[in-house]
Amino acid sequence: MRLTFRRFDLVLRHHWAVASDINRGRGKSAYPVVFVELQDAAGRSGLGEASPSSQYHESHATVSAFLQRVEPVRLSFDDIPQSMAYLDSLSAGDFPAKCALNLALVDGAMKARGQAVCDGLGLGFIEGKHVTSFTIGLAAPEVMAAKAAAASAMPVLKLKLGSSRDRENFAAVRDAAPRKPIRVDANAGWKTKEEALTRIEWLAADGHVEFVEQPLPADAPLADSTWLKTRSPLPLFGDESYQSAADAERCAQCFHGVNVKLVKTGGISGGHTALVAARAQGLKTMLGCMIESSVLISASAHLAELTDYLDLDGNLLITNDPYTGVVCDQGRLSFAGVRETAGLRVRPR
Repeated sequence: MRLTFRRFDLVLRHHWAVASDINRGRGKSAYPVVFVELQDAAGRSGLGEASPSSQYHESHATVSAFLQRVEPVRLSFDDIPQSMAYLDSLSAGDFPAKCALNLALVDGAMKARGQAVCDGLGLGFIEGKHVTSFTIGLAAPEVMAAKAAAASAMPVLKLKLGSSRDRENFAAVRDAAPRKPIRVDANAGWKTKEEALTRIEWLAADGHVEFVEQPLPADAPLADSTWLKTRSPLPLFGDESYQSAADAERCAQCFHGVNVKLVKTGGISGGHTALVAARAQGLKTMLGCMIESSVLISASAHLAELTDYLDLDGNLLITNDPYTGVVCDQGRLSFAGVRETAGLRVRPR
């Protein structure tokens, strides 16, 4: 097996910030990712992507450092579970790097079988069914309003909150998109259960907010999170609180649903397990993303049949996507016009 990888800087259409960035006076205009390719002696190959987040103390450097430790001979398209067990033996973390390798392994294995990933998993993909939200990052109210207006073709918005200007920002977006369904992501920006409840009650009064994501920090006491769940007039979703299937039982006490991201779970294999575990606990499920190219977005889309909601818009937020894959047509994801029929169904642009 041969392993190659390269850094690539995804250029954002707009300056990007979430609650943790705003609170530290930061944000970004470019987002470094790492693309991985595996190729074996039989000529089989697979493609993967790592989108590391500084929120989890990850970067392209940490991804590259992990990949340099990997012995490619220990990886096999024919035994993905054993390959992942080997990667886990190298580190307890490094999930973005493991995600990239898992995607490449799954892509190569499914292409060799002549199957799309969703079909190989027995899930399929129902065309016309899967709608993604479109995210409005934190900025000045007038900028957020302009972003919302520009996204008029998207049927659902996801609004980043969690700053001192929440009410101004929400009002600006609502003026630009009257009555449009909005999903709110506080990104752990509300620090107490009382503050969170006050904000959620205010949002519920709008009448068109579907749910609120990660209202409290992931390390908030369990008692605070359960207190908030029992009182919240809107459904609550865990994101930073749901890293893997191991968190399903605890999250069922704190939330009504969870946001699964492949870069948190270590790829398609871990993402599939995390979605199944959440559903077994009676939780609603959503697939989310970081800033990502069409490689990771397409990989996530193959798991869409296990979800209630999608937030797979990372490739829509950039200007230089080097790959093509699943298509977003007015908010609906589709593989119908994609030329590739096997694996992740992506190709270089």
